Amino acid sequence: MKRYVTLEEISDGKLYTSNDMVKADCLGCKGCSKCCHAMGDTILLDPYDIWRFQKGLGKNANELLAEGKIAMRVVDGVILLHIQMAPCGEGEECCPFLDGEGWCTIHAHRPGLCRLFPLGRYYEDDGFKYFLQKSECDHPKAKVKISKWLEEPDLPRHEAFVFTWHGILKEAERLQEESGDDAFARNLNLFLLKTFYLAPYAPQEGFYEQFERRLAAYRKIVSA
Repeated sequence: MKRYVTLEEISDGKLYTSNDMVKADCLGCKGCSKCCHAMGDTILLDPYDIWRFQKGLGKNANELLAEGKIAMRVVDGVILLHIQMAPCGEGEECCPFLDGEGWCTIHAHRPGLCRLFPLGRYYEDDGFKYFLQKSECDHPKAKVKISKWLEEPDLPRHEAFVFTWHGILKEAERLQEESGDDAFARNLNLFLLKTFYLAPYAPQEGFYEQFERRLAAYRKIVSA
């Protein structure tokens, strides 16, 4: 999702790698779930999130869509999935995976954006770096190594996936703009949606192997 702001406006102005220490640890949040409220449709999901949901919840994207836990939206010309906020008080909405006391019920398999918060990613030509959002969370924080904060068992491979997925979305946006053909844009979007989101993942098989097979199918289509 594009953000038309400068790095200085939204961060401490620094870029970090996964080996850096940064003041991002919310110390268990201690009952605070502010970042899980009133987020609209901004908690976007990638294919790894869908695999993680299927592994942790035993439900695929189609089932979560049917339950209203996730929904679709168009971002920069591409259909993506996102967490669907739910009513949780008078005139208030929050994540549907919060319990009555404001605790996350899917913490072990929460989406990547939730793991990342309050960090963001700054993409460059050959990869990305992390930045610390300065006004998104006012909870007291301690320093933590970014790799530890993200809790990814194979962070280098996950970072490679994140950058590849970012490239796919950028490419899909570019292909649609270059074609100027509504039918092409619709077919490309449906292919992306079905291939990377709606086709159920095998929870007993590793994600990256499944993603590579789907990526090969995508590459075959766009190069035809």
